[in-house]
Amino acid sequence: MEENEPISVSSNILELIISNDWALSLTIKPIPLIVLAIILALIFIVARIVLWKRLSLFEIDSAEFGIGDQKISFRPNTTDRQIAYSIWVELSTRKVGLPIDPEHDVIEEIYNSWYTFFGVTREMIKDIPISKVRGDSTSQIISLSVEVLNEGLRPHLTKWQARFRHWYEKQMEDKSDADPQSVQKNFPAYDELVADMLTVNQRLIKYREKMNELARS
Repeated sequence: MEENEPISVSSNILELIISNDWALSLTIKPIPLIVLAIILALIFIVARIVLWKRLSLFEIDSAEFGIGDQKISFRPNTTDRQIAYSIWVELSTRKVGLPIDPEHDVIEEIYNSWYTFFGVTREMIKDIPISKVRGDSTSQIISLSVEVLNEGLRPHLTKWQARFRHWYEKQMEDKSDADPQSVQKNFPAYDELVADMLTVNQRLIKYREKMNELARS
């Protein structure tokens, strides 16, 4: 190498030249730059595909909850997942979305739990900002939750709760030291009440599972 010859470092993409006075010159070669742009474009496309899959349609079959036969499809957002998570917590911490055991559970306590869940969920839905409700997916989740309350839970409570509580309270007054599980079996329509309660319970369990799936989607 001659004394005045500049130092050159070259690759397929870049060329770096250091002159005798230590001045630096960096050159990006045009053809490899096009290749680099293509690579970046491919990375972008793959990322979009992955993101699209993550935001894929979430489907809910309302027939599972006994409130119709329509299927709801939407792409959940953060608000939707927060609503689903809150509902899932309520269903998972009360005797609502958990399996009922007729032999050991006390029907009065189940009704207390159902009634509380009804009120808490209603208030939770009311507290959702109106700006969020305008979203199509959020609106569908709210509508679904209201239908679960009004069409899945309310009919049983309307038919059985008052009748059973009235009878049960009188029975417990006369048998204050009696076993509640044994007393409730003497309810005149016990088998019918329990059968209906278990049907509602299975629907609420499926609703809880779907809310959990939505919250973690």
